Amino acid sequence: MKFKQLLLALVFFWSLVAAGQGWNADLGNGKYKNPILHVDYSDPDVCVGEDGYYMTASSFNSVPGLPILHSKDLVNWELVGYALQNLFPIEHYRTVRHGDAVWAPSIRYHKGEYFIYWGDPDFGIFMVKTKNPAGVWEEPILVKEAKGIIDTCPFWDEDGKAYLSYAFAGSRANVKTVLMLSELAPDGTKLLGNPALVFDGHKGHTTVEGSKMYKRDGYYWIMAPAGGVKPGWQLAMRSKNIWGPYESKIVLNQGDSPVNGPHQGGYVETPNGEGWFLHFQDRWAYGRVVHLQPVTWKDGWPIMGKDTNKDGIGEPVMEWTKPNVGKTYPATPLVSSDEFNSHQLGLQWQWQANQNPAEHWGWSSANLGFMRLNCIPRKEGIKSMWMMPNLLLQKFPGANFTATTKLTFENNPEAGISSSGLVVFGEDYAYIAIEQDKMGNLNLVQRVLKNARTSKELEKETASIPVNTKDVSLRAKVEMVQNKEPFDAKVTFYYSIDGKNFKKLGESFKPSAGRWVGAKIGLFATGSKTINDSSYADYDWFRIEEN
Repeated sequence: MKFKQLLLALVFFWSLVAAGQGWNADLGNGKYKNPILHVDYSDPDVCVGEDGYYMTASSFNSVPGLPILHSKDLVNWELVGYALQNLFPIEHYRTVRHGDAVWAPSIRYHKGEYFIYWGDPDFGIFMVKTKNPAGVWEEPILVKEAKGIIDTCPFWDEDGKAYLSYAFAGSRANVKTVLMLSELAPDGTKLLGNPALVFDGHKGHTTVEGSKMYKRDGYYWIMAPAGGVKPGWQLAMRSKNIWGPYESKIVLNQGDSPVNGPHQGGYVETPNGEGWFLHFQDRWAYGRVVHLQPVTWKDGWPIMGKDTNKDGIGEPVMEWTKPNVGKTYPATPLVSSDEFNSHQLGLQWQWQANQNPAEHWGWSSANLGFMRLNCIPRKEGIKSMWMMPNLLLQKFPGANFTATTKLTFENNPEAGISSSGLVVFGEDYAYIAIEQDKMGNLNLVQRVLKNARTSKELEKETASIPVNTKDVSLRAKVEMVQNKEPFDAKVTFYYSIDGKNFKKLGESFKPSAGRWVGAKIGLFATGSKTINDSSYADYDWFRIEEN
């Protein structure tokens, strides 16, 4: 009986821990708040599957890539896997290439299979597919080799023909602000015939991109963002002929709401015919977080959000009744903590590049209760963390949170300068770490580097104190200091020797976004000397609590 009571107590305890890991959009009263995910899932797209709804998003250079999220009610989401275990071409992406690789994917369910298409701006159009979105996806297929093609979306028509819409990255193609359409082989593996321009946004809709295709009420629909990331709006276009001409209308903009740039996402309908639109909002260091808008139809056009000004254009809602999916599902905040008690890392973790088989960055342990990171020496020429592939990072899990980790640092006095710790990473980054210096002594350090993408400066050390233990706990507290544009935040670092009493170390730090992504938080280990047995750190756990 005592064992059963203990078990129930542990279940209750960990349910509280899980509930406090980050942002929770489900208000528990039949309503939800926006954003539904205060997490950087940029350019989200969604489809109806066999068992609820599936979402994917841009993952750029992070590995694994193409996150797969699942939901039963469009409000509560679970990260269930990734469609890409490596970026392609594999060798090219063994080098960190910030902001490249996987741009604005589309996910569709067709004849029992799930398809994801994306444009790599440097290599072309890729496709992956599977019958089990939470399982293993097939190897990517290069549908079309090209430079500058992005934001691809497939569409299968009722007559069996297939099509693909796409846009251009001006940085590679030297053209942008137009939408293209090409016929696609019915099996989805290659483009057919000549592509055609179907929408030109140069007159009033600059930077139109990110198109998604649908068919409803006898019309072909193209829905696409325009106007740029932070100030932009959402367009809907319709035509009786898939090749156009398309008439267009703005169906969502900021208006008088506090939500800047509401656009780029996916449209779905529930079994009872309710329309819903998921889109992102750029919140600076927090990245592009995900909102959910109700969609009503008036005079044959969608209104996304609420038509506050009675002008036929929707504005984002901050709170609304949850979608009617025929059943009520419990709140499920995304998992951010990791006890490292499994041979698999939590799905929230990503590296910065494909791993070289000869580089042993770290491992989960098989039921030993820790995760090990090895202090692998940086490659020649890498002066800062900006180009280090072996950063183990996750997205900011909410607006206000505290991340704490406990580690044991096993230093090899012959390994030169070695360090491991907790980092908040973006184009400006800062970290707290335990470090072996040139003399073999251990210190706790805090360092900052601003403008990491372009800077030739070295990291600035803001604090250093000697320690006589290898067991430390490190903490970063993230606080939103302004909950409107520009959504400023600050990070404060702490340390503890006994795991109970925490002391501040160094200066507070203002996090910044990365290249097309929000700031991230995570773990690292690095060294300075090639040796046959590097220093290493064993991480007991990593825990997130909402402030």
